[in-house]
Amino acid sequence: MLRVAVLAVLLSPALVAAALARGLTPAPETAAPPAATDRVPTTTESAQAAPPAPLPPPALSPPPAPPAAPEPTWPPVRWRESRSLGLPHAGRLVGGVRLPREGEHFLTWDPVLKTSPSRPWRRWGTDRLVRVVLRVAREHRSEHPEAPRLTIGDLSRPRGGDFGKRFGILGHVSHQNGLDVDVYYPRKDRREKAPRRPGQVDGRLAQDLVDRFVAAGAVKLFVGPSLDLRGPRGIVEKLVHHDDHLHVRLRPLRR
Repeated sequence: MLRVAVLAVLLSPALVAAALARGLTPAPETAAPPAATDRVPTTTESAQAAPPAPLPPPALSPPPAPPAAPEPTWPPVRWRESRSLGLPHAGRLVGGVRLPREGEHFLTWDPVLKTSPSRPWRRWGTDRLVRVVLRVAREHRSEHPEAPRLTIGDLSRPRGGDFGKRFGILGHVSHQNGLDVDVYYPRKDRREKAPRRPGQVDGRLAQDLVDRFVAAGAVKLFVGPSLDLRGPRGIVEKLVHHDDHLHVRLRPLRR
């Protein structure tokens, strides 16, 4: 046993020297991996660990356009051939045509109730009178698009005849044979109702109406004495109680 121990002691330095002679060095110590808390994550790991970015809100679609307003439907005119009998102050109407309560270029006004539309039995005339009224209203607004619709008052009763005081306010001496119509002057404020005083009347538009009814064949136009409205002598005349409307009369047709 003693010999074995001595040999081990003697051989150990020799083995070390031989190792040094061959250029061998001891293996370096391996560094311990950093603690989990000291480890720096890579870029890929950071991207994987980050929470996903929130999605942008969905684009809001524009609200639907409101439906287009329907075109107004105006009451039709029931045309038929008419006859005017007798005189404006002592006559009657045969086959009269009723003016509708309103249209694209006109409305009707009840002078007794002071409202629109006028009652149906107050707006009858010959077919020729109704055609003239509609044409003048259309051409007047075509020339003056800023103007209000034409305000039409009384024509005649369904069969003509008396239209006196018992039918409201002053009544009418004439308006008996379907050839007379009251037309209210356009207002400066463009409101579609009868003017209450001369200062509310648009004189330029009122004169345009006078000229158009004269050109349409009116045999008589009564206008208000407080207004500066002019026309051919013998046709356009000033008359009391006409400061809010003009009175149009057509000549009867000869048969």
